[in-house]
Amino acid sequence: MNPTTKNRYIVPLSLVICLFFVWAISANLLPTMIRQLMKTCELTPFEASFTETAYWLAYFICPIPIAMFMKRYTYKAGIIFGLLMAAAGALLFFPAAVIKEYWFYLCVFFVIATGMCFLETAANPYVTVLGAPESAHRRLNLAQSFNGLGAFISAMFISKIILSGDSYTRDTLPADFTGGWEAYIEAETNAMKGPYAALALMLVIIAVIFIFSKLPKINEGHSSSGKLINFGVFKRSHLSKGVVAQFFYNGGQTAINSLFLVYCCSYAGISESTATTFFGIYMLAFLLGRWVGTMLMSKFKASNMLTVYSLANVVLCIVITLFGGMVGLYAMIAVSFFMSIIYPTQFSLAITDLGDDTKSGSAFLVMAIVGNACLPQLTAFIMMLDPVWYHIAYVVPMICFMVCAYYGFRGHKIIN
Repeated sequence: MNPTTKNRYIVPLSLVICLFFVWAISANLLPTMIRQLMKTCELTPFEASFTETAYWLAYFICPIPIAMFMKRYTYKAGIIFGLLMAAAGALLFFPAAVIKEYWFYLCVFFVIATGMCFLETAANPYVTVLGAPESAHRRLNLAQSFNGLGAFISAMFISKIILSGDSYTRDTLPADFTGGWEAYIEAETNAMKGPYAALALMLVIIAVIFIFSKLPKINEGHSSSGKLINFGVFKRSHLSKGVVAQFFYNGGQTAINSLFLVYCCSYAGISESTATTFFGIYMLAFLLGRWVGTMLMSKFKASNMLTVYSLANVVLCIVITLFGGMVGLYAMIAVSFFMSIIYPTQFSLAITDLGDDTKSGSAFLVMAIVGNACLPQLTAFIMMLDPVWYHIAYVVPMICFMVCAYYGFRGHKIIN
């Protein structure tokens, strides 16, 4: 690629990378919201885990219509529409604070996730084609590093704004608490509004910037099908196996992420305020893993790194399963480091050589995020069965990482 062409991609690549930061904040607020909704809606961990289901179900339902939208129009149109939809969803927290019903919060998360799904369906393949094909893996991991930054900020700082550190039930609320139970619930509910209002404002500002920015039209080659969405792309084994790998990876990652604060507070005996600090460290490990992984990919094959990182997580999940407690907590932080490169690496390997079917392949890969909507719930259910052997539940993410290791070792290979 000549320098002129390379420079032409710097501004659009920078703008698209901002999207990775934005949707990371939204997605990584979910563990905090699970903990918060357990208080405000008086839920068990298993019931609250359906917050993840509502959010990630949008990623299963919406990608095909979104891919059809972007194939008919442009990546840019999809990004702008997604930003505005997510902003509208974030503002729904204001009526949600009045209604105070769990089902309404689930609807709010679904709307936000639909907007974010537009961003993710567009941004991942866009980054892979904004530059030389041989550096696509590194470019996507670089972009995903900013996803890690958003996750760290969400976990370390925004979680502390939402979570008060108080965790009362109707029976444990101090008798002298001003205003009683209703005042406590009102304060905890209002704590959710500010961060989501700020998120909505940020999304609108970014949408305006995109409206007035020029993004290059990407030529992905000739389509193997004249259809808006090509189901025939599943005949490419590296794509179909990549969809399966993404399903299990997303489910395994979210099983650990979403239950992290619950694990800290309910099983490791840590206070809520200390747990948010550990959560920030957990996400910092993820961010560092992304940066280190991106640098290492200049020296090692992406598929080999995927295999090694996945196997490291299999071993760490075995440690969590056997020991639990603080040992398990520290193992989770290590898991976060090694999870860092798995999603973008599997994504870029799966859409390799798809040509104009890249949008279709991307849509199916994004749909695989539906693993987030079921595997964390399975983990939470197993965890709830036995308060002593709760850590047995982490056999679920262990199996997920085994699938990822197989994809890195053999499943990613392109068969013509």
